Amino acid sequence: MRKVRDQPRTTWQDLVNDLNRAGNTVSKKTISNTLRHHGLKSCSTRKVPLLKPALVQARLKFANDHLDDPEVMWSDETKIKLFGLNSTRRVWRKKKDEYNPKNTIPNVNIILWGCFSAKGTGRLHRIEGRMDRAMYREILANNLLPSVRALKMGRGWVFQHDNDPKHTARGTKEWLRKKHLKVLEWPSQSPDLNPIENLWRELKVCIAQRQHRNLKDLEKVCMGEWAKIPAAVCANLVKNYRKRMISVIANKGFCTKY
Repeated sequence: MRKVRDQPRTTWQDLVNDLNRAGNTVSKKTISNTLRHHGLKSCSTRKVPLLKPALVQARLKFANDHLDDPEVMWSDETKIKLFGLNSTRRVWRKKKDEYNPKNTIPNVNIILWGCFSAKGTGRLHRIEGRMDRAMYREILANNLLPSVRALKMGRGWVFQHDNDPKHTARGTKEWLRKKHLKVLEWPSQSPDLNPIENLWRELKVCIAQRQHRNLKDLEKVCMGEWAKIPAAVCANLVKNYRKRMISVIANKGFCTKY
């Protein structure tokens, strides 16, 4: 138990070898039963962003500083696959037929930019081609500002986006300053702090249940499903935001379940 608690990546064989060296012959089954009895079981490691010490401290500071944020307009980009969650993942084939069209799935997707607040979803925009800094500013002008007006955001609202170079470019910062928009400071490598990730997941589940034959069809379905997400879902995500901050603090700045 001490070995596993100190070194969670210890294998069954490591434990068997350690016990053998100490003069004890113990089976893997006995080891497994003992660990389970103490509430431990073998699990796959969770994949999380790499957090360097400075970033861990930045996340911890952010969580402490933003336990009670004002009204926030959250934003992000995501990919939606044409053949997504409900696509066939396995096929019966011979080894030589792995690239037969019948045995492959085209990796085709669209990229979306979206935003939301506690009052509901804002506009959803399909990004066509490669997004550069100028395109990003156009997206903000044509989608963020109309969304703010449509959702009747209060005077003290704050805009959130991550630290993508297009977001932090001098031209983008200047545009935001000229529009008198206050931007939420944001620690890098922190998707678990952005509740829009939950909305993307909700959108992808809905889309997987719909039929779409091409990218134009997929775009139309995305727009429709995004608009149908209830304002109550958005409000609940924002309401629980404080729990995210508390989780970061409890985990000393490291990644959380969110």
